Amino acid sequence: MRATRRPGPRLGDRGQAAVEFAVALPIVVIAMLAIAQVGVAVRNEVAVELAAREGARAAAVSADPAAAGAAARRAVELPMDVAVSVDATTVTVTVTYVDPTDIAIIGAAIGPVTHRASATMAIEPP
Repeated sequence: MRATRRPGPRLGDRGQAAVEFAVALPIVVIAMLAIAQVGVAVRNEVAVELAAREGARAAAVSADPAAAGAAARRAVELPMDVAVSVDATTVTVTVTYVDPTDIAIIGAAIGPVTHRASATMAIEPP
């Protein structure tokens, strides 16, 4: 009777899974950090758009255009710049925020991102 060899890893295949893991892990980590950075950037873009709409609405219903800046800053807790432009019948609020992109590795690779949004509304009579 012949002895049969049991199936199993060959001598040269030892550690293959560890090497594959070591090669794939940095790629997976960088991909996850990139996804997180995109999520933060999208959240900040939506927040800037909300602040512009809130500021334009506040300036449209009040007689004071300075109310736009206060309303925009109340709507969103970001250090942003608010510019108000009043026309004869409309008010335009432009909000700008520079996102520092501070997520490790990815933030250093892409640098700061500027988010800008404008909203224009008709001035409502008192």
